[in-house]
Amino acid sequence: MFIVLLSFSDNNSKAGQFMDGHKEWLKRGFDDGVFLLAGSLQPNRGGGIVAHNTSLPDLQSRVNDDPFVAENVVTAEILEITPSRADARLQFLLN
Repeated sequence: MFIVLLSFSDNNSKAGQFMDGHKEWLKRGFDDGVFLLAGSLQPNRGGGIVAHNTSLPDLQSRVNDDPFVAENVVTAEILEITPSRADARLQFLLN
């Protein structure tokens, strides 16, 4: 399981130019069953994604395909978590 942090860079003023592509990239991640949750980092710091059912190399490749990453609107950091406990509603993450 992974947490992807997308932190705005100095080039964040160009976010509007690449927003449609970024939204399509997010949609593909959800459609492919890799992204579980996505949202904004507050206050106005960028975005975060919870991902699973992927490997670190595959996720890194996917993240590099994000237009925000490719155009340096954000910098990406991927944190890998090996879950050992979960609420009953999230037990599927332990498999």
